Amino acid sequence: MAGKPTLVDQWGRPVRRAELKQEVAAATVGGVRSPISGYPADGLTPVGLANILRAADQGDAVQYMELAELIEERDPHYLGVLGTRRRSVSQLDITVEPADDSAEAERHAAMIRRWLDRDELQLELFDMLDAISKGFSFTEILWDSSMGQWQPGRLEYRDPRWFRFARHDLRTPMMLDEYGAEVPLPAFKFIYARLSAKSGLPIRSGLSRTAMWAYLFKKYTERDWAIFSQTYGQPLRVGKWGQGASEADKDTLFRAVANIAGDCAAIIPQSMEIDFVEPGNLSATGQLYLDRCNYLDKQVSKAVLGQTSTTDAEVGGLGSGKEHREVQEDIERADAKTLSAILTAQLAVPWVQLEYGPQLRGYPRIKIARPEAEDLQAFTEALTPWVDRGLRVGAQSVLDKFGVEAPAKGAEILRPEGKSGVGAGGAGGGEVFEHRSAIFERAGARQGASATDEPRMARNASEARSEPRPASERVADSLGAAARDPMEAMLGQIEAMLAAAGSLEEFREMLLAAYPDLDAGPLYGRLRDALTMAAAAGAIEVAEEDRGDG
Repeated sequence: MAGKPTLVDQWGRPVRRAELKQEVAAATVGGVRSPISGYPADGLTPVGLANILRAADQGDAVQYMELAELIEERDPHYLGVLGTRRRSVSQLDITVEPADDSAEAERHAAMIRRWLDRDELQLELFDMLDAISKGFSFTEILWDSSMGQWQPGRLEYRDPRWFRFARHDLRTPMMLDEYGAEVPLPAFKFIYARLSAKSGLPIRSGLSRTAMWAYLFKKYTERDWAIFSQTYGQPLRVGKWGQGASEADKDTLFRAVANIAGDCAAIIPQSMEIDFVEPGNLSATGQLYLDRCNYLDKQVSKAVLGQTSTTDAEVGGLGSGKEHREVQEDIERADAKTLSAILTAQLAVPWVQLEYGPQLRGYPRIKIARPEAEDLQAFTEALTPWVDRGLRVGAQSVLDKFGVEAPAKGAEILRPEGKSGVGAGGAGGGEVFEHRSAIFERAGARQGASATDEPRMARNASEARSEPRPASERVADSLGAAARDPMEAMLGQIEAMLAAAGSLEEFREMLLAAYPDLDAGPLYGRLRDALTMAAAAGAIEVAEEDRGDG
């Protein structure tokens, strides 16, 4: 690696290439980076939660990180909406744009593009998006240079408990070494992702700080609801013993009522009474607990997804339905753009610098985005009137818009059923674009009319003439009427192609492609008859002139 320029990361730290291929933040059994987690959610109280958050603000975030993970395990609703947000981004399409149009820039982009086309990438992105909950995440890059070229071998998610922030600003990320000391992150070794729900310190920017309070209050409600259901959801069995009953009789009676079901059982003397005071409306009281849990879940949905209708079955009302989905898509786009910038700056740029050195022209850009859906029906309705008025539109551009491949030359082309048109086969990649079936209907109607009405009209007109006419004129009229049918059939096909073509060049290619399928047989027969009859008519006229002269 001699002669390579000195590289530095975003914090100005020099890159040590020998360190890049080693794991520096792996778990250690019995060490400070222990994979075993605590359970601060057990017996959690409002005061205890406040103390955990306060300790995190002062630099000790271990219990905060453990609690952030626990509430995902113990609150199905929070796990569901958080997973929805993370998966919606991790499964989006990923593209890589070169820095410019040069061949070298395209080579850099292609290198990254090939590596990103891996099945493991979706899970790696999902782990990076743990930053949505905690405010940040750390992913270690294990570089590989065994083939003489640098590339990421794999990306490993690292437990956020093993990292800290520098005490002077609580913003600069640090890591714990094997002795528990806080040391700077090695250059080009980590992807440090920040996806903040609010501005401020990284430790206070995650969604889990808000979700923790909703989790705590909901657990109190669920506990009270369980007690209520146990108390009033089962009947109380009371066994009464008569005067003079022995202790053995009382024990037998208690076992009898206790073994029926549940724990709500008692025995009393027959002469005693116990009054049970119940709420006036048990159903309404139970509904209060459900409403409170639903309310807290909706607040969590708003915090994570920005709305409630797509998760809590909200129907109707202001801002529901489509508007709520658009809010969720806005959050998805924001997360995708943030993650794109992170991967570009902390994966693409270091990789290109390691492999090719610093680049003056820039670096490839990684883009994560959902393809924008286009209203093709609206496009068709807007374009069709202009095409009918003569607007020249390339067929290939329309095919690309609909995602339809142009047919290869000689391929069968679909047409409206029962309509006349160009025969199978296409030219120039299939520019035969039949945009209006009405064209073929008009052509078919014209062919039908020419086959019935026009010959009859020609005969009637000829028979109505009272003046004798030369034989050549009579033959010409007869042959013209006979040739009109095949000519109209061919012209109908050609007219349809002319109306569909966007340019003269396109019409020429369409005409050449369809020429083998044009039915010229009837016309050839009429021409043969015409030549024969023309010769005969000429002979007749010559003979008539000779008789007149004689």
